[in-house]
Amino acid sequence: MSIPAARPIVSPEFSFRHTRLHGVNLGGWFSQVDDLYSKDPERNPGLHPHLRSFLGAADFAQIRQWGFNHVRLPVDYYNVFDRATLAPDETALGLLATNLALATEAGLGVILDLHRCPGHDFFAGTLHEQPFFSDPACRRDALRVWSVLAERFGGNPLVALEILNEPVASTGAIWNAVKDEFCTHLRRLAPRSTIVVGSNRWNIPSEFAELTPVDDDNILYSFHCYAPLLFTHQHAPWMDYPPSRTTRHWPVDFGEDPGLPTRVHYEFGRWDSERLRSAFAAPLAFREKHGVPVACNEFGVYVQAPPADRLRYMGELIGIFREAGFGWSYWNYKNLDFGILSLGEALHASLPQYANPERLDRATLAILQAG
Repeated sequence: MSIPAARPIVSPEFSFRHTRLHGVNLGGWFSQVDDLYSKDPERNPGLHPHLRSFLGAADFAQIRQWGFNHVRLPVDYYNVFDRATLAPDETALGLLATNLALATEAGLGVILDLHRCPGHDFFAGTLHEQPFFSDPACRRDALRVWSVLAERFGGNPLVALEILNEPVASTGAIWNAVKDEFCTHLRRLAPRSTIVVGSNRWNIPSEFAELTPVDDDNILYSFHCYAPLLFTHQHAPWMDYPPSRTTRHWPVDFGEDPGLPTRVHYEFGRWDSERLRSAFAAPLAFREKHGVPVACNEFGVYVQAPPADRLRYMGELIGIFREAGFGWSYWNYKNLDFGILSLGEALHASLPQYANPERLDRATLAILQAG
């Protein structure tokens, strides 16, 4: 399958819509804090100390020095708002504001991603329909959250606003209606901000076939790529499906689809570089048809996958992104089972890629820098 080239960059200055993005996710900072410490609970300093200490100006300088041009900063709403009343946590929001300023001062764009919102949890969506899509009260609460975030941070042209991480609506039509509603709301509050819109069902690429474009000329569309899930998440402790605990090499053949009664999108059959390339047909067609930018905002392989196979997959995937002209944000910069850096993660303490004083996965970093 031949991949058409992306449209050329039209401005020498950074723009979410016209610059090819090369960046990293900052998961585990303002999002997924419980997940981060669940394996090492004795290290948990509490929310506000964690927000102050986990990342900071030195990390932004390092990310920029490595050659990346942006970060994606996921935020779980209950880390910056009261879960019950939605009252802003001014300490947490102040720390968020300070670090957004530090990131942009370091020369990085920032995608501010609402990772979890009232009524929607991407992981819970693997089990059942999320009330966000059926209960208008949940969406009103989510819009209250966005009202605060957009009013405080929407004035910075280096900050883009991602309406929701990995929506899991039961149909594409439902997600299309909801994302239009949220884009209209954000545009009123942040008239000049780039808004980031992902595809349905955990942002998988194939859902671009059902996605409708927003009537707005400042939108960045995104997908995530963890395909095939049985390879990229092999041995991950949160994966309950027994074949996820089988060691897989790349390329790989999973055999026939057994018809699992699950909401999770497992991809069976043989996977190699050509199958991987073909997985992006729908976002490529969407980009060409509508003349809009499309990027991959998450991808990665669980760090305990076989090292040589993990690196081979990553190299092939980055090569496909480069050939297609897709921008990207790697998951993850530090810790959370996918990190370029692994600091204090007892589960991964003996992994060979981190056997250096910096605990830095140099091979993965080199692949990303070549992308």
